[in-house]
Amino acid sequence: LAEKNGELRVYYQPQVETESEDISGMEALIRWEHPELGMISPGFFIPLAEENGLIVPIGEWVLRTACADAKRWQERFGLNLRISVNLSAVQLRQQNLVQVVQQVLAETGLESTQLDLEVTESINVKSIPNLMETLHGIRELGCKISIDDFGTGQSSLDYIKRFPADRIKIDQTFVRNIGVDPDDEAIVRATIGMAHSLNRAVVAEGVEIEEHLDFLRAQGCEELQGYLFCRPLPAASFENLLVEREKVFNRLPSEEALP
Repeated sequence: LAEKNGELRVYYQPQVETESEDISGMEALIRWEHPELGMISPGFFIPLAEENGLIVPIGEWVLRTACADAKRWQERFGLNLRISVNLSAVQLRQQNLVQVVQQVLAETGLESTQLDLEVTESINVKSIPNLMETLHGIRELGCKISIDDFGTGQSSLDYIKRFPADRIKIDQTFVRNIGVDPDDEAIVRATIGMAHSLNRAVVAEGVEIEEHLDFLRAQGCEELQGYLFCRPLPAASFENLLVEREKVFNRLPSEEALP
């Protein structure tokens, strides 16, 4: 009923470049705004949607909505913002997933290189037929692939080496303990080093304080995501954020010219 009644929302959390702290993209996150119960946690309803198969049409709706919003913002603000969208294990079992992605890109006009599809590390490769072929097919379209929640699954190093990914997202459980737990700091440091050795870029999730930023910048982590910069926002609020960014950047040249 939530899907039918239009109660589902797509929220966007900015991803920023570590050096400039400028917005480089955003992750699309689904929310359920119930008319009586208010916001319902994705942790509650996503497992139910996966169980009954509704995650397939819901996931396609999120993909189409996010790509359309990204295209609109690119045209309005002249920014090549990358949009990241999560794929569940159920979606990855779709035999026509590559065709679905291709169709959404054609309908929305978004360049394939600006779409990043996130696959959680905890997915069992053996439980999903033709997973590697599907992911390679997505990359052949020009899309990017990210390994999400890195460090929380049971993946072997050989799996990481073979997985057709462009980026690795370090899970927030490790990032939030920077400055608190030396072991978690060592894991973050080692993950960044391994990813770079495998020619993967790194995104750190859960960046909440300046100490996290300073540590990750020193380690060469390319992008950051977390409450230090911005919480997930509804589309209208994210657009307002881009408007404010544009105002700041338009002011900079004239201000720099002042004595």
